[in-house]
Formats: sequence, structure tokens, C-alpha cells
Amino acid sequence: MTMVISSVHATLFARASFFCQSSGLRSFRSCLPFSSSAASVSSHNLSRKKWRQPVLSVLDLGGVKISREDVVRDDPANNVPDNIFSKLGVQLHRRDQHPLGILKNAIYEYFDTNYSNKFNKFDDLCPIVSVKQNFDDVLFPEDHVSRSYNDTYYIDPQTVLRCHTSAHQAELLRSEYTHFLVTGDVYRRDSIDSTHYPVFHQMEGFRVFVPEEWEGSGMDATLFAATDLKQCLEGLARHLFGAVEMRWVDTYFPFTNPSFELEIYFKEKWLEVLGCGVTEQEILKRNGKPNKVAWAFGLGLERLAMVLFDIPDIRLFWSNDERFTSQFSKGQLGVKFKPFSKYPPCYKDMSFWISESFTENNLCEVVRGIAGDLVEEVQLIDNFTNKKGMTSHCYRIAYRSMERSLTDEEINDLQWKVREQVQSKLNVVLR
Repeated sequence: MTMVISSVHATLFARASFFCQSSGLRSFRSCLPFSSSAASVSSHNLSRKKWRQPVLSVLDLGGVKISREDVVRDDPANNVPDNIFSKLGVQLHRRDQHPLGILKNAIYEYFDTNYSNKFNKFDDLCPIVSVKQNFDDVLFPEDHVSRSYNDTYYIDPQTVLRCHTSAHQAELLRSEYTHFLVTGDVYRRDSIDSTHYPVFHQMEGFRVFVPEEWEGSGMDATLFAATDLKQCLEGLARHLFGAVEMRWVDTYFPFTNPSFELEIYFKEKWLEVLGCGVTEQEILKRNGKPNKVAWAFGLGLERLAMVLFDIPDIRLFWSNDERFTSQFSKGQLGVKFKPFSKYPPCYKDMSFWISESFTENNLCEVVRGIAGDLVEEVQLIDNFTNKKGMTSHCYRIAYRSMERSLTDEEINDLQWKVREQVQSKLNVVLR
């Protein structure tokens, strides 16, 4: 289960607009917009909807065209901006010479070597999923914070960009897969700093056991699965980081019980590597696996790659600058990144009276929508409430390009546009 969770998700982890069919699985190769030509969808009781022609751009995902207007819609429930749409189909994790692809393949190597190619691998599943897949199938409560429009990108009320690769767990189980690794790009509205980005990459591992495997072991099913899980992941940590000290921390996830986090002592501090646990029986029962037990783990590729490759800023993973891309080669895990420049940041402060509807995630979405990857950090540096009960926030925005120097004129223009959009879109009053 994908359990490496951003701070917003720290406690845990229809009318579908896209019907993606490929041997029962959703994949980029057949991520189809639901339209009048998709006759096979009728059995799913999905209401027909007329699709408009693309205006700005079209993605070709495995030969299937997805238009901008299929994802960025004039729908009150839609909160997907153009800068997020532009990341669909990039699939950094499938590039063998990219740090994320190198790390993914190193993990594949560990499982292939130690489990005789038992694990099926999926890294091309469609990131457009239903709310049921993303939340209900993995037991997220109805009132869980991650379901909010503040945290998740909604295409329409029943369709989202997946928040985690666990969104595919149920369909894989129903398709009779019992050992699998799922890697993919995931999407979350989040803060802006050197370790957070609204698009990142996760890998989930899942293994199902039958009674014959634990009977006679002297352990009950849950203890047997937990023991096997810890042995597997301790081996993976050694494969990636070498002979490091490790510790297990008990935690909580809605989809596993018991649940754990694995930490390693690396570079003189404890580092959380992944989350994991024994899968809740309800998930197995719902998907045709009664009387069985399973384990699951999830890890964030960027989080580990930043440590293994010494990459200081998460934005660099998206760079096409040859000074970055040329430093990495297929199969070379842990090559240390050599900074090719250190341009100075430019700081701009902005103060405003907030409304009850204000959230920091909404602010970050506005700033990203204007400045893109030129914004390095948005930080709350001051807040107070006056005698009238009005609350003021002051945010410091750091602008910095990873590839060039920014001019004063360029920064001032960005900041002016940010101020205009913040006031008009977020219902705040600038000070």
C-alpha cells in the first residue's frame, strides 16, 4: 500500500470520466475518454457526456489522445490547472537514465533476484481514476482530510488524479495478481519547498499468502505476514543503502493492521524509508481473497533518490538541462549529483487579510500556476488577529531558477501577477 504520505496526509494515507480497459487494468495504453464512441462503457452505468474538442493541447498516451479539456474542465468541481495537466504522460520513472528510473530498476533487481521473478510489475497504469478506486477501495473514511478539494485534484466529483499508486490495488487483486509492484506518478495539492512538489512518484509492493504457506510455521497468519514483510524490506534497505542500522516504528494506516514505518540511520540521522503493514482483511474479502493474508508497502521515489543521489531540490527531477541529465547513467545507483550552478534567490513578501475559506494549499496553487518551477518556497513568516477578529497572514515567496539568473523585471512581473490572482481567486484583502 502506498504509505509515504505528505504532511497534509500525515495521519494516513459514479460517473467516471475515463474508462481505461486493458485486460481488466487501467493503463496509459488505453486510457480512453468516455464518449459516445465508447460503447463498452454502457455496462458500467456511466452517463454519457459530450466531449469538446481540445483547445490548447492533446496528449498522446500510448496511441490514445487525451485532450486538455478532458482533464482541465469548465466544471465547478474541477481544480486541475494547466501546469498539472502538462505533467501527465511525462513518466519520469520510465526513463532508465533518470534518477527515478535508476532507483525503480534497482528495486526491481532486488525483487527479481530474491523472489525468482514472482512479482508482476506495472509502471504504465493510468493516473486518472475514480474516487472509489482512490479512496473507497483502500478504506479511507468518508470524512478523511485527503478526500477534500484542498488536498486532491478532482476532474469531476467522481474522478481524480490518483493520490497514490494504491488506487490500483483492488483491480489488480480482482485480476488474480498476488505478487505485484506498481510504480507511477501521483498528484497532490501541497506546500512549496525543496522537498514537496504537486507531482511525485511512488512504488507499491503487494504479496498475498495462502494458508499452506503459514500453517506449520508456529505463527498465526498475521504474524507470519508481518515477519516476512520485515525480512523483505530490511533486505531492500540493505540493497539500496548498504549495511545500515535500522529500526521499526509502529504507526497507523487505514488499510493495514498492524502498520509500520522502516527507518534507517543514514548520514548521522534517522531517515524514514517507507510505510508498510499487513493488509486489512476487508480489502482481501472485497476482492475475492477470503481466508488469505497479505502484506503491502509503499515508498516515495523522490524521497529516496534525493538522499541516494544528493539532489538538493525536488524541482531538479523535472529539469531537461543537460548539466543535470548528463550526470546520470542507466544502472548507476547513487552517483552523487554535482551542482552546476547556484543562482541567488529573490524574496518577495505579501500580506493580506484572510477569509474563512482561505487555505495555504490554495495559495500555493495560485503561485505555482503563475511562476511554475521558478518558485522555490512559500513560507508563512507572520500572522496576527486584530481586535475586530480579522486575521492577517504574511507570506515570503522565494523565486529562484535552477538553471539561470532571474532579472528584477521578471520577478517583479511575476509578483504583481501573483498579487492580482491571490486577491481575485482567494477572496482575501491585500494589505
